[in-house]
Amino acid sequence: MIDLFARFGRSWLQLFERLGRAHLFLMQIIIGLPALFGRWYLLIKQLYATGVMTLLIILVSGLFVGMVLALQGYNSLVRFSAEEALGQFVALVLFRELAPVLTALLFAGRAGSAMTSEIGLMKATEQLAGLEMMAVDPYQRVYAPRLLAGFIAVPALTAMFGAVAILGGHLVGVEMLGVDAGAYWSQMQSEVSFRHDVLSGMLKALVFGFVICWIAIFEGADCIPTSEGVSSATTHTVVYSSLAVLGLDFVLTALMF
Repeated sequence: MIDLFARFGRSWLQLFERLGRAHLFLMQIIIGLPALFGRWYLLIKQLYATGVMTLLIILVSGLFVGMVLALQGYNSLVRFSAEEALGQFVALVLFRELAPVLTALLFAGRAGSAMTSEIGLMKATEQLAGLEMMAVDPYQRVYAPRLLAGFIAVPALTAMFGAVAILGGHLVGVEMLGVDAGAYWSQMQSEVSFRHDVLSGMLKALVFGFVICWIAIFEGADCIPTSEGVSSATTHTVVYSSLAVLGLDFVLTALMF
């Protein structure tokens, strides 16, 4: 029984110790962010790697999510003769919940895992140690550009996801199911608030992008420098990021609405 309590306590101590190291790691990255003002090419390179390279899966997923959402919404609204409200239904569900959450999950699976594996391989091949020996701060050169790039890329990808999903909903609802196009767009414009609906989704995207990149960078920098360690860190990034996104989504929704 004593051994059981000892293992239980040791696991919690290790968890809090790792959380503390993660926060100290984040503070060092934030301190290194001002150095990017003179090195914009580092940020642009990471924006391409994290944002542009994730764009295709975001657009394709957004299109099909919008189509499925319009189809399911129409089947429910037509029972109450309220199919004209399809545009409002699609836009509210997308802007408030689906667009930021699904974009963040896709970003974590594609860009977050790539970020962790890249930094983990840099650590395993001693490239990070080489930078330190050349008096190059990896927090400014490696970590800070990736954190800021993800912070910028996720809201932009969320906006693109929502726009394509609305077009997908228009394709199914108006072109296939016969909903009036004027009603589809007018209901959306009159009932969707830019401040309370669109901006709330963008705020969620900002938080999600920050947390995902923080987890991804820390897991890569803190991994065991072996092939198995890098693989385990990549898996942890996807799992922890997904759980963090879903948990933060509930907290932010409760605070906003």
